[in-house]
Amino acid sequence: MAAAALVAATLLNAAMFGGTNATASSHREAPLIAGDPAVDNTDLYAFVSPDHKDTVTLVGNWSGFQEPNGGPNFFPFAQDAQYDFNIDNDGDAKPDIVLRWQFHNDDRRKNNTFLYTNGAVESLDDENLLFRQRYNLEAIYENGQKVKLANNAPVAPSPNGPASMPDFKKLRDQAIVQIPGGGKVYVGPSEDAFFADLRVFDLLYGGNLSEVGQDTLRGYNVNTIAIQLPKQALALKNDANRNPNIGIWSTTQRRTMKLSPGKAEAVGDFVQVSRLGNPLVNEVVAPAGLKDAFNGLRPEQDAGVKELVDRVVNPELPKLIEAIYKIPAPKGQRDDLAEIFLTGISTKIGAQINADLNSQINNADVDKNRFRPAEMLRLNMSINPNANPNRLGLLAGDTQGFPNGRRLADDVVDIAVQAMEGAAASGKIVDALATGDKVDANDQAFEANFPYVALPRNGTAVNANGNTANVAVNPVGQIGSLDPMAMTTAVGSAFVFGAGFWLFRKRQQQIRKYGSHSK
Repeated sequence: MAAAALVAATLLNAAMFGGTNATASSHREAPLIAGDPAVDNTDLYAFVSPDHKDTVTLVGNWSGFQEPNGGPNFFPFAQDAQYDFNIDNDGDAKPDIVLRWQFHNDDRRKNNTFLYTNGAVESLDDENLLFRQRYNLEAIYENGQKVKLANNAPVAPSPNGPASMPDFKKLRDQAIVQIPGGGKVYVGPSEDAFFADLRVFDLLYGGNLSEVGQDTLRGYNVNTIAIQLPKQALALKNDANRNPNIGIWSTTQRRTMKLSPGKAEAVGDFVQVSRLGNPLVNEVVAPAGLKDAFNGLRPEQDAGVKELVDRVVNPELPKLIEAIYKIPAPKGQRDDLAEIFLTGISTKIGAQINADLNSQINNADVDKNRFRPAEMLRLNMSINPNANPNRLGLLAGDTQGFPNGRRLADDVVDIAVQAMEGAAASGKIVDALATGDKVDANDQAFEANFPYVALPRNGTAVNANGNTANVAVNPVGQIGSLDPMAMTTAVGSAFVFGAGFWLFRKRQQQIRKYGSHSK
């Protein structure tokens, strides 16, 4: 049965999602979650670990577009939220394993200071680090069993600048925690691994491919959760040889907030507010009216949302490309996209992509009668890492890459555009769009070992082209590289600031002496 036909058959018996209570996930892809970045999933990655082939690494990012200098509060994880990785290994669109992180603050500033640090921080236990976070991690299984994997583990702090944190790698490495059974976990900031020219939203790169080549995410950090676990721990019946295919999605749940002046109190039940599986689904596949609702959906509900399924098998993007660039859109119902986004790629259910790649229906011990189409990132754990990975993944014959899982260096924007144009089914790249957005790699190199993500920017301003300031300072502290007019402006600004501060202090003294109505 073709993938889209399987989805259509499932629709006949599925309940619609109309009563969901959830609100809004990825880089500002839905209206509601854009206002709550601390719990906004920006990207999800899943790949066989290149240096430990018996393990799988999952990486999730939250709170995008972090300017490294964005103090004094910087970018903590939310205390009143649950951050989850969900794994479905039997294809019923329900999580068989939930990996859940919950955070708590250790804020030592109180009413004493506004500073995040009050000196150079050499370790996570340094007394100069005034704000800290810790987390608990547990695995929750389908049968209700819960296993604590980490207790009161440290979060790497937000980078506070090179003076406060001169060796951030040392702090990052101290936050890598070993967990039972051969796994490890890292929680803390990283440089945003997503690379793309987001001017795609300006009439698809300006209407003539003139707006390309700029990595919009350059210089920004994100909050990262990375975990490495043995394949057997994630596989159906703990047998990765017979059952290598898994589906993964990340979610965030928040409690309802009761607000009063100067205070926010979490009350009530946890509600799912953010969800992410395959990249770009909510941005590019879902229409505006479904974006908030999608973030509240559970995968088991997906096949019952006709409006969402229709957008997969009859997508908008190829029509826009045809209208703007005169490249004909593929004709007919898009079974190939249903395989990529809803079922996984398998000849048992698909007709257009001739491969048995990553659908859970290929697992030997799966009950095929319980299989349900759902949007999630799917990974075949039996395919070993490619020693020479191709950024275009499956489209370039590299079966270890997206849409089989997602590696950090996979160019998902170029892959997605080509897949929308039918390249996954035809096996041929659309030449007119072959150059894509001309952002083919991250500006920061990824690391060879866990957690693989690049170190966060530490004091380097966004879009500064590697410079940390516009004013050069020489070794003896003299201001340099300023022309006379700029020097006059700088001195004048300093005088105005100093005079303003003097008047402010004088006014305070008058108030203390004569009351607030003194002149």
